[in-house]
Amino acid sequence: MSTVASRRTQVVPLKIGPVVVDPPVLQAPMAGFTNYAFRQVVREYGGAGLQATEMVNAKGFLWLDSNECEHPDRLWGVKEEPRPLAVQMWDNDPETLARVGERLAREFRVSVVDLNFGCPVKQVTEKAHSGSYLLKYPDRMEKIISRVVRACEPTPVTAKIRLGCTRNSINAIEVAKVVEGAGAAALTVHGRTAQDFFQGSADWDRISEIKPHLKSIPLIGNGDLDSAEKVVHAFANYDVDGVMIARACLGKPWLFKQAQAALRGDPIPPDPTLDDQRQCMLRHYDLVVDRFGEQKGTMLMRKYAVCYAKGLHGARHFRTHVGRVCTRDEFLNVVEQHFPRQHRL
Repeated sequence: MSTVASRRTQVVPLKIGPVVVDPPVLQAPMAGFTNYAFRQVVREYGGAGLQATEMVNAKGFLWLDSNECEHPDRLWGVKEEPRPLAVQMWDNDPETLARVGERLAREFRVSVVDLNFGCPVKQVTEKAHSGSYLLKYPDRMEKIISRVVRACEPTPVTAKIRLGCTRNSINAIEVAKVVEGAGAAALTVHGRTAQDFFQGSADWDRISEIKPHLKSIPLIGNGDLDSAEKVVHAFANYDVDGVMIARACLGKPWLFKQAQAALRGDPIPPDPTLDDQRQCMLRHYDLVVDRFGEQKGTMLMRKYAVCYAKGLHGARHFRTHVGRVCTRDEFLNVVEQHFPRQHRL
């Protein structure tokens, strides 16, 4: 087992309205990935103070309702699973978001309703004028947040943003003031602009600069946290109340447990053995297939399987083979034959 810095980092639970997040390490909402199966795998390892669903298209949610269709798979498991749990949604219309937010708060009884103002994908920004597109219009954001806060009360409403739309239009401090003034209970900031997508490094100095401009709500930093040591470093060196782990946890659902130990000043548990990692992936596969059936579940699992192999010697070879599987037998055979068996690079 490894350890972090010799001095103990003083980290306290954060509060999002009445919701206590302990440890103050959050699992990010990620479209196409953070469904119930993934959340359950993370939950079994432990260490995540607050988990989140995939982001829900508010307009699509209401369309399904009006056509008496089943709720989308992005809300799979939400009503039954343990709390705390956040559901993230996106759109650009205050009334649409308020209607869906109220349903999430009342019917689904979620712990937190999160508003997405950070997604940089063109389908969300350019086509739907939502996500990070709205960072250009703080006044519009204010109307959305205040309306959703009123609809969801007393369930807390939070917002997730980026530093700005482009590197030449960073306005996160201005937006942060608007978010708090509109009644949001917490703010999460990804340390890149929408223009950056996921290129380059997250700018934690820029994230930290926001904190003095917030009067009372917690600031949560997000970006590039792929180890327990980096989580500890973020708390020790930047003015944040919490951190959010995103892409790195997709292949390492045990990362939250490691971060929790590090923040306590305890030895960091090593990564599971490769045999245990393989069993974790197969557990994940069973959860997906139980929900979606063999063919669809196997095809959906391809992208998760690639994440589990990332950073391992032979990952490219495994990716090539697992990207072609369509049945349970094919998936199990590829895992048995090609999942890496050597140590991580």
